[in-house]
Amino acid sequence: QVQLVESGGGLVQAGGSLRLSCAASGLTVSINPMGWFRQAPGLEREFVAAISWGGGNTYYADSVKGRCTIARDNTKNTVYLQLNSLKPEDTAVYYCAADSRRYGGVRRGRDDYEYWGQGTQVTVSS
Repeated sequence: QVQLVESGGGLVQAGGSLRLSCAASGLTVSINPMGWFRQAPGLEREFVAAISWGGGNTYYADSVKGRCTIARDNTKNTVYLQLNSLKPEDTAVYYCAADSRRYGGVRRGRDDYEYWGQGTQVTVSS
């Protein structure tokens, strides 16, 4: 059974930073494409960042490009999302996602991912 557990969210002032973690079990993050999405109240869940198997390729939404880094720690079977220079519009629930298709490239669509975590709240105050 695959489980993804996010942590690291919280309340931060504009301009601050957070590092979100996604601890995986039931799959290996080094060989499965992984991604992060977010959903603000009243809005659809949107893509934030993705990393290919092996971590060789990453992709970011324009809204976070230059402020965000996705990375994995294979020894901990965990994927991270580093968020810097946070803005109030970054406020959302952030979700980790995994693609069951091993050895794949970056995935940007919600339908590309079969497994989802429960989400972690990020709130940025102005």
